[in-house]
Amino acid sequence: MRFSRLNRFPPPARFAITGTLLLGLSACGTTTAPGPAAPASVAAAAPSAATFGGTDLAWVEITIAMDEQLLPLLDLVPGKAADQRLVQLSTQVRDLHERELGDLRALHDEARLPAENPHKGMPMPGMVTPEQVAEAAAARGAAFDDLVVRRLTAHLEQGVTLAESERKAGVEPRTRALAEQVLDSRRTYLSLLTSFS
Repeated sequence: MRFSRLNRFPPPARFAITGTLLLGLSACGTTTAPGPAAPASVAAAAPSAATFGGTDLAWVEITIAMDEQLLPLLDLVPGKAADQRLVQLSTQVRDLHERELGDLRALHDEARLPAENPHKGMPMPGMVTPEQVAEAAAARGAAFDDLVVRRLTAHLEQGVTLAESERKAGVEPRTRALAEQVLDSRRTYLSLLTSFS
């Protein structure tokens, strides 16, 4: 089943199907914390005939949705965070996600996936919802920082899980290379987030 066709199912069913398919396919003074190095664009050198598998397509769409839905939460951090380390870290994460989205959207377009992402707004682990952004916007001080750290941790952990599935079961070379970069960056930032606990 092509993941781009999952939009014919209601959201709870889509989530269950997406999770099942991904699992099945994977089986066949402050100082600025150093972040991962900026990855080279993996979408730049496109081969003449790319072949995307089901896992590749699903991973691209899901990762775009997750990255896009994280950004409104990160936008709140500079004006609300009590801990300046969180401001620095969230700025690095935001910059990284913007770069990733450029590569992901290029792969999305090359694969001719539909403009409407069926995973946008899907309730799944690590997906930041508008309600969670509103909750964070209403919080202040340490309570705000704690919410951001928890949401960001869940996002990064789910990113690792999904990228591992792509690395194991994906077939399109540039998509798999981007998943490797995602794995490295997510693990680096998860390690840095432990200092906030």
